[in-house]
Amino acid sequence: MERRVVGELVTRKSYHHDLLFRVSSIKQDKAILHGEDIRLEADAPLEDLTKVEERDLEKRRQKGKEQEEFSYRLFRQDYQLMKEKRDYQSTDGYQYADYFQLPAKVLHLDGDQNYLRKCISLYQRLGLQVHGVHLNEKEMSFHIQTLIEKIQPDIIVITGHDSFSKSKGAKQDIRAYRHSKYFAETVREARKVVPHLDQLVIFAGACQSHFESLIRAGANFASSPHRINIHALDPVYIAAKIAYTPFMEKVSVWDALRNTMTGEKGMGGVETKGLLRTGLPYLTDDEESSESIPME
Repeated sequence: MERRVVGELVTRKSYHHDLLFRVSSIKQDKAILHGEDIRLEADAPLEDLTKVEERDLEKRRQKGKEQEEFSYRLFRQDYQLMKEKRDYQSTDGYQYADYFQLPAKVLHLDGDQNYLRKCISLYQRLGLQVHGVHLNEKEMSFHIQTLIEKIQPDIIVITGHDSFSKSKGAKQDIRAYRHSKYFAETVREARKVVPHLDQLVIFAGACQSHFESLIRAGANFASSPHRINIHALDPVYIAAKIAYTPFMEKVSVWDALRNTMTGEKGMGGVETKGLLRTGLPYLTDDEESSESIPME
């Protein structure tokens, strides 16, 4: 049997090589696997794994890149429509008036450092202010209150890896999930600080997560209603939709999910107010005074 090493990219023979995984750790004759593009944690016998060759890897990455770019283009189109509407409403139809915006601040907790880097890159590409923190899923609930008090975010993303195991129980049993109970506890701790759903917007969950428990705990949006896998970047698009919607407008669940790669089978939630606030006037450097409103 070919030797496996941590960090190696592999597929599983028993699943017909459907998903790309990275070997996270090896314990005796089993490997703990983290999905390369999806938020799934799994374990598999070493003999079930096949190393991905460079040619196949390039094909998979190209396909994934095309999917990501498609979602990005859809969001940009949506954003442009929102911006045009916002421009008109903010200036009451007068095109010459300049305005400023108070941007929403995102706190993103992630159990996977590679995913966190990818997500931060997308937040920056979308023009969002983000504070990213890498934490083990089991540790998140112990740190969330301190982070909220320190960062004072408008949106929190609580994610990482998860999975459902039939051998551990039924789909309704949260004990049958790898990390869902930790995500739910983190949401509950966050809601002790900010109980109102429109003052702090929370997304929680990963692949196959126990959707109902996360919503009951106080999340605005969560995964995964149909217990399917979700793409690593989908929580970012949920956060961006809320961040760029004016606070006087509500975001329907379908509007929030429309630009994600997973859709309504992988994510759901409750209607939520937007967070974007617009103000007038916008002062240039020459016009600023000690009484002007600071803009970040």
